[in-house]
Amino acid sequence: QVQLVESGGGLVQAGGSLRLSCAASGLTFSTYAMGWFRQAPGKEREFVAGISWSGGTTYYPDSAKGRFTISRDNAMNTVYLQVNSLKPEDTAVYYCAADGAVRSVQRGSCKYWGQGTQVTVSS
Repeated sequence: QVQLVESGGGLVQAGGSLRLSCAASGLTFSTYAMGWFRQAPGKEREFVAGISWSGGTTYYPDSAKGRFTISRDNAMNTVYLQVNSLKPEDTAVYYCAADGAVRSVQRGSCKYWGQGTQVTVSS
C-alpha cells in the first residue's frame, strides 16, 4: 500500500520560512517524479513545485519561482519543500504527490496523493 505522509506544516508569521517533508512508502520512490501542490479555502488546487525521479530537474510555476525550493532524498524516500518569505496568501493545505511521469505531476494528474499538511501564515 502506497503512503505519502506530509509533515512540517503549522502556524508561522509572515516573512518566516517552513520546510515541509513528505515521506513515501510502498513504492519504488526513486522511480517516481514528485510534486507539491496546495489548496487554499475556496480555491482550486495549484501546482507549486515538481522534481524528477533523480532530483536532477525541478519545475516551478512562475508564481512559485524564487521562494519555493523542492528537493528529494531518494535514500530516505522523502521529498521536501522549502518555502521562504511566507505571505498570508500562502495559507493553504499543502499536498505531495507522486507519478511515474513528470508531465503528470506538472498537470496535477498524479497517481498517488498524500493527506496534506496545513500551513497558516499570520500577518
